[in-house]
Amino acid sequence: MPRFSVIVPCYQVQAYLRECLDSVLAQSCRDLEVIAVDDRSPDDCGAILDEYAARDPRVKVLHLPENVGLGRARNAGLPHATGDYLFFLDSDDTLTPGALAAIADRLAESGDPDVLVFDYARTYWWGGTRRNALAEVLAEAGPDTFTAAGYPRILDLLMVVWNKVYRREFVAAEGFTFPPGYYEDTPWTFPVMLSAGRIAALDRICLNYRQRRQGNILSTTSRKHFDVHDQYLRVFAFLDEHPELDSWRPYLHRKMGEHCLDILAKPDRLPPADKAEFFRRTAGLFRRLKPEGARVEGEAALLEGGWAGYRLRLQAGRAGRGAARRAAAARRVAAGRARTGWALLQARRPLDPELVVYSSSAHRGFLGDPAAVHRAALRIAPRLRGVWVVRDAETAAGLPPDVEHVIAGTRRCAEVTARAGFLVNDVPWTGVPAKRPGGVHIHTHQGTPLKYLGADLLDKPGARLGVDVPQLLRRADRWDHSLVASRYSELVYERAYPCHFASARTGSPRNDVLVDGGPSDFRRRHGIPDDHTVVLYAPTLRDYRRGGHVDRIDVARLAADLGEGHTLVVRLHPALAAGPARGLGLTELARRGAVLDATDEPDLPDVLLAADVLITDYSSVMFDYANLDRPIVIHADDWEVYRRTRGAYFDLTAEPPGHVTRSQRELAGLFTSGRWRDEESARLRSRFRSRYCEFEDGRAAERVVRTLLLDEPMPGAVRLPGQATTGRGALTSA
Repeated sequence: MPRFSVIVPCYQVQAYLRECLDSVLAQSCRDLEVIAVDDRSPDDCGAILDEYAARDPRVKVLHLPENVGLGRARNAGLPHATGDYLFFLDSDDTLTPGALAAIADRLAESGDPDVLVFDYARTYWWGGTRRNALAEVLAEAGPDTFTAAGYPRILDLLMVVWNKVYRREFVAAEGFTFPPGYYEDTPWTFPVMLSAGRIAALDRICLNYRQRRQGNILSTTSRKHFDVHDQYLRVFAFLDEHPELDSWRPYLHRKMGEHCLDILAKPDRLPPADKAEFFRRTAGLFRRLKPEGARVEGEAALLEGGWAGYRLRLQAGRAGRGAARRAAAARRVAAGRARTGWALLQARRPLDPELVVYSSSAHRGFLGDPAAVHRAALRIAPRLRGVWVVRDAETAAGLPPDVEHVIAGTRRCAEVTARAGFLVNDVPWTGVPAKRPGGVHIHTHQGTPLKYLGADLLDKPGARLGVDVPQLLRRADRWDHSLVASRYSELVYERAYPCHFASARTGSPRNDVLVDGGPSDFRRRHGIPDDHTVVLYAPTLRDYRRGGHVDRIDVARLAADLGEGHTLVVRLHPALAAGPARGLGLTELARRGAVLDATDEPDLPDVLLAADVLITDYSSVMFDYANLDRPIVIHADDWEVYRRTRGAYFDLTAEPPGHVTRSQRELAGLFTSGRWRDEESARLRSRFRSRYCEFEDGRAAERVVRTLLLDEPMPGAVRLPGQATTGRGALTSA
């Protein structure tokens, strides 16, 4: 008996069917059967199914003699299912890699519940991907099983059949089947979820929900949308048969009203001549099914009035939204003019030579090199007043105590940036006034560069997607000093940003703590045993993929290969933190303790200090980590693709900071053999550090404060050819 019976009804999906079937049959969990139902499809779906069945014994094909529709096609597959769990997969959707293994693990962990609900992502015809907007419902469900009554938020999720697996014996015992018509998921999902004695949640994206350019069948204009009324009648008939579920009537009554109004509001659902009839039928059903004493609130209350009243409310709402948009636009224009005027007024006041304005990572908080410079300034020159620009009040709440701040875009921000003697940032400034004579802009960058930047992107059209290179260079024209950690970085930045700044050979302030080998609180906070080897995996973005995320390593498998005595820590690129990348398995693995997710850790040096070895691909974090003189492994399985699409300033595989692997098997072998920390690794690392960490001596932040902010010589500074020795611009080369 297989673990899963995957039922796939097929009708006019020949363009997507192979991708769907491949996504199932290529799963690492092979304990499955596929029951493919050819719903008398007029295209080549039937032939494609027969082709797959001929080469894979796990595929069984049913050819229906006539077209019966999605719901009844699923019913046709049910008697042939022998698996422990039923999975109803639409034939234009796909499973994500490792989905069934993750579902199987969660089922075992939760003791085979009646229903397991998992997450999905919408994948668009133009290549975009967007995670389910209510993913937090699954995250907050917790590891234990529950009922719908115990955790009603589970019903806030999209009421569809394909984001769940169902225990087959539970479905058979309750006699659940699909009705004919549109919205057939409704009278399946509500009865199933309300009847389930044990429900489990899996906070992992297991399915890609395809969003076709022309939409799905429910997006077509048709009177078939009237079927929704019969489907809700079936739901309430189920309640009539199960009086123990009567308490759900008010909820389902409101849900029905909101669902029907949503259909009515969509411009592409109902023929215009049928909208009044749809409203009246909905309103009549709404009145008839209203539970005694129930209060109708919110949008559903529109159904207690007439069609004319609904239309007036709809028109008023549209007019109100239009007026609100116009008013908001007017306010933005007025506010912009006020800020500009305020900034111009402030620009007439003298610069404050003791005011230093800081920002990091597009105003994301107290981070990176600017934060290290600020800390050094507090110690060396407390008379300097440091003010941080942050993007919103939430970010401001995360600042250290007593750190002064302004919100980006406010009048107060315009004032301090206009009068600041110094501006320190690690990305090009946006939204600041024109540079004033005497003002000093110090640009720290965000690490030593490997991939192409600035003007060099002009030759890489894919990599510069969304990047306005001329605008980027105009912002770089404001820089007075560009901090560099090596002569290599100096040459790269002067080529990538052909502007009139001086390179400051200071080192990277944020790396001072790494050079000094300062303490880390990371292990203690996360309960990592003292005797564990901490392996940090920190991959970067891929410009050749929309969204930037590519799973180059199976982290669950890597954690298993590392074995006892190891803790695998994963830190994704910040740009992937809020996207679907973590939902493709990382969040669930972290919950189970298989790996530790450090993506949200605000203090990167604290994470680096805790790691005994770094695995990365092409992330600039390798240059920072090299300061610790600890082993680095480069996993470069797509190096040539990356190099051609993004561009790189040197061949990392020829000049690596440690061993290079090109497959997961090779990576696992490197660790099981112990070669990851052998003499060759140390030799490669030493050569790498000597070139790319040339100016890193643990005093970079002090050097910036003394030479660039205070205009004084740096005690004990080591001079290089072309460097000034005193005055603003000491330790710089033009």
